[in-house]
Amino acid sequence: MPNWNQVLDEIQACENRNPLDFTRRKYIRLLSQKTGRNVICYYSGWLQRPGLQNTAINDDDKNALMAMVHGLDRSIGLDLILHTPGGDLAATESIVDYLHRMFVDDIRAIIPQLAMSAGTMMAFACKSIMMGKQSSLGPIDPQFGGIPAYGVIKEFEQAILEIKKDPASIPIWCEIVRKYHPTFIGECQNAIDWSQVMVNEWLRKVMLKDEKGSAAKAKKIVAYFNNHEETKSHARHINIDEAKSTGLKVEDLESDQDVQDLVLTIHHAFMHTFSHSEAFKIIENQMDNAVILSAGPTR
Repeated sequence: MPNWNQVLDEIQACENRNPLDFTRRKYIRLLSQKTGRNVICYYSGWLQRPGLQNTAINDDDKNALMAMVHGLDRSIGLDLILHTPGGDLAATESIVDYLHRMFVDDIRAIIPQLAMSAGTMMAFACKSIMMGKQSSLGPIDPQFGGIPAYGVIKEFEQAILEIKKDPASIPIWCEIVRKYHPTFIGECQNAIDWSQVMVNEWLRKVMLKDEKGSAAKAKKIVAYFNNHEETKSHARHINIDEAKSTGLKVEDLESDQDVQDLVLTIHHAFMHTFSHSEAFKIIENQMDNAVILSAGPTR
C-alpha cells in the first residue's frame, strides 16, 4: 500500500473530477472488503485548522452519522475510524446511544492517530479498540472552554486551605476565583461525575460485558483516564501500551499488515484532503456517502 508521499502522488495523478474524494473512498471500500464490515470514518481537521469552530464533536454530527448508517447492512457490524479532538459530552452521549441502537455491541474503534477527550470516550463505548504504535487516546477529564474541571475544583480547595491558614490571603484568592461565575464549581463537579458514570456504563455493558469483575475493571480504567492529577494535562497522549495496561481491550493494528496498510492509507488520504482543500470535518462510509463540512462551499 502507498505511503504518505505515494498517496499524494496518486491524488495528483488522478484524473477524476474530485481526486481527493476519489482516493479516500477507494481505500475505504478496500478496507470494508478486507474486513467484511461496514466502515464509517469520523474525521476532524482540527490539526490543520486550530481554533476553527465545529471541528469538535457536536450534535450536528449525529445527523451526518444517521446519513452514513442509512442503507448499510447493520448485521455485519461497524468499524468506526476516529480522528477527533473530542467535544461536547451531551453530543457524544447521544451519538453513542444512536450507534449502539443501530449496531448493538458490534462496533470496533480504529485509531489511526488521535482520538482525544470525548473521542476517547466514544472509543470506550466500542467492543474493542484497534491502535498502532503511532496511535494515542487522551484523558477524559471534562473541560470548559479549555479550562479543566478538575483544575477548577482543586483551585477552590486550595483557596479554602490557604485562607484557613492565612486569612490575609483572602483578597488574593478573591481575585483568582472571581473569574468563575457563582455556580461554576458545581457545574465542574457535575461534568466529572457525568463523564465517569457514562464511561463506566459503556465499558461494563459493551467492552467488558463478558469478563468477571467487569465493574472493578471499568472503575480502574475510568480512574486512570479521568484523573487530572495523574495525567497532568488534558492534551496528554496515551499510547497503546498504556491503554493496554489499564485493562482496555486493545487490538494491535500491526497484527494484520493488510489492514494496517489500508487504515494508514485512509488516514493519509484524509490528512491530504484537509491540507489541500477547505474541508474541516468529514464523516464518510464505504458506500461513497459522505458529509463534508467546508470553509468554502459544502460538497
